[in-house]
Amino acid sequence: MKRRSVLLGSGLILTAPLTSTSAEATPARLTDLTNLAHLDFLREVITPPAQAGHTTYGGSALGVLWTYAEPNPDGTYRRIGGGPYDPATDTYGQGAYNADDIARAAVVYLRHWQQTGAVSSRSASFELLRGLTYLQTAAGPNAGNVVLWMQPDGTLHPSAEPPELPDPSDSGPSYWLARTVWALGEGYAAWRTADPAFAAFLRQRLDLAVAALDRQVLTRYGTWQTVDGTRAPAWLIVDGADATAEAVLGLAAYVSAGSSGAPAATGGVGAARRALRQFAEGIAALAGGSPRSWPFGAVRPWALSLSDWHAWASQMPAALARAGQILGDHRLVRAAATDGAVFTPWLLTSGGPDNGRLPTRVDRSQIAYGVDSRLQSLIAMEGPGFRRLAGIVAAWYFGANAAGVPAYDPATGRTVDGIAGDGTVNRNAGAESTIHGLLSMLALDAHPDVAAIARQGHIVDRAGTTTLEAEQAVLTGGATVVTPPSAWTGESSYSNGAFVRMPAGAALSWQLPALTQPHLVLPVADLRPGSAAITRWSPGGVLRHRIGAQGTSPAPGALLPVTLPHELPPGRTELTAVASGGEAIVDAVMLEPLISRYVIGGNGRTTALLRSAATTPRTVTLTVTGAARATVETYDATGHRRAVTTTSDAAVRALVLPGGFTIVRR
Repeated sequence: MKRRSVLLGSGLILTAPLTSTSAEATPARLTDLTNLAHLDFLREVITPPAQAGHTTYGGSALGVLWTYAEPNPDGTYRRIGGGPYDPATDTYGQGAYNADDIARAAVVYLRHWQQTGAVSSRSASFELLRGLTYLQTAAGPNAGNVVLWMQPDGTLHPSAEPPELPDPSDSGPSYWLARTVWALGEGYAAWRTADPAFAAFLRQRLDLAVAALDRQVLTRYGTWQTVDGTRAPAWLIVDGADATAEAVLGLAAYVSAGSSGAPAATGGVGAARRALRQFAEGIAALAGGSPRSWPFGAVRPWALSLSDWHAWASQMPAALARAGQILGDHRLVRAAATDGAVFTPWLLTSGGPDNGRLPTRVDRSQIAYGVDSRLQSLIAMEGPGFRRLAGIVAAWYFGANAAGVPAYDPATGRTVDGIAGDGTVNRNAGAESTIHGLLSMLALDAHPDVAAIARQGHIVDRAGTTTLEAEQAVLTGGATVVTPPSAWTGESSYSNGAFVRMPAGAALSWQLPALTQPHLVLPVADLRPGSAAITRWSPGGVLRHRIGAQGTSPAPGALLPVTLPHELPPGRTELTAVASGGEAIVDAVMLEPLISRYVIGGNGRTTALLRSAATTPRTVTLTVTGAARATVETYDATGHRRAVTTTSDAAVRALVLPGGFTIVRR
């Protein structure tokens, strides 16, 4: 995975630990969920030493942000940096402050200022944007790129330990460059009338960043690479639709503001608009699958893998929706709508916004970054169905998660750093989780109808994908379990850390759980170029274990779920696979019900989501508790509402369209 590594729970503290107290908090309005207190606590003002190529707007003091926060025994928090701390030099292996979090925190304050008019947030955005632009290299061969880390005294740390890629961190395109573009674009849009001189500076720095992307990335525009026999765009930032999407959010804000005719909107808007279109086209090229096949309509985050989807940084649909609206390109909006209307219901019914579907639920931990990315992508779309789904996603913050406890505290503004699949809660409250929790709360404050669903923070029921591990089958005919040194293949990950090797004649057999409806059968197999292996599944059909040329993929095969042609009938008690023609590798089997469901409740109300993998309309009867009357909303696979009915019956009959979803609220 490409996400930068972090050290959490290290126990490292500052020489004089700082704690969050009410005196340091910016109080929220009583009616708001958004509380900036903890984010205010993470902020710092520093005066860095003079460093060649690094300047900013105005005076020498800069706004920055501590990276992590760990709890003290008394419930207060201490601020720390990343990597081992050396008290003799007051330095960290990585640094105290980083461009990623400074950029995203600036977005929080910008949006809060625009949404509420808060003068304190206007001031905070100003200082953080000044700190962010100081981290940008303003001259030389790396001009426009961004140094990721800074030590407590403001000394830049371009080659952190452990090392980041690129190294030095301003030597090429990066996630932090993409996030800088995001913040500068939204910053320019917010400041262009409030302070034209500062806006002009932000525009100049954004133009510098766009120029860096032009020469380092977009020179490859229109060039395609081969990844396991498929065509993938070669002009995405670090080959990531995820990183590129965050740059697109900033470019969209900049282009939209620059197209308004304001005198300060001249200059690099044309280059930004071109970059916006080209990057959006690359992101949209990674959309794929269907309601019945992987990746179920999602926009994949990484061009180099057919198997990798992660919730963190998954704002690809939000970027496509925004770009499509500005550019008048309905193809981009359609890709975003399919991700929202087809993939998100599958994600929710199969376990929620996991850190790693690789392609099975390898990393079931869930963090605010992933939840917020889904929420923002749904909010960006028009239509009530996307808003209902956004509320269901956001319920994670209020207890609809594996731990069954709130992940966000409106009284302090803190969001936990993560919740593991087994319900373990990471009580740290670092910058990233704080930022994305607050971005979500700003969205909920702006959309009370979405917030009303989100406050139903209790999981009532979930019935979706079942995963059968290959190593848990009965193995015959020479089939063997293999546990590799690392489950990570280079582009995906073996489920449960193991797989089964099947020579010709080998067989696997699973005893099935009780099935009350038909299921799709999706073996997860390591497909290889030139393979002659075949597995025959009963029931299900034939799977050929061959894939196209490796190309630029980091692994020689692709670990992919493949939908078999025949469904598994209800009442079936056994599933078997027999290999022939060559050696086959099977990792797991995903069983997908034709109608899956996810139900949340709270505050005397219940909301149920039904998702279809069927090819014909289905009517489902379910009991939903809550108000006297229930509302049933039926949506197709594009997210358009096709029917609305109400009933006072205890048993609700709900129509679910092929590939679509239905929301029942009571």
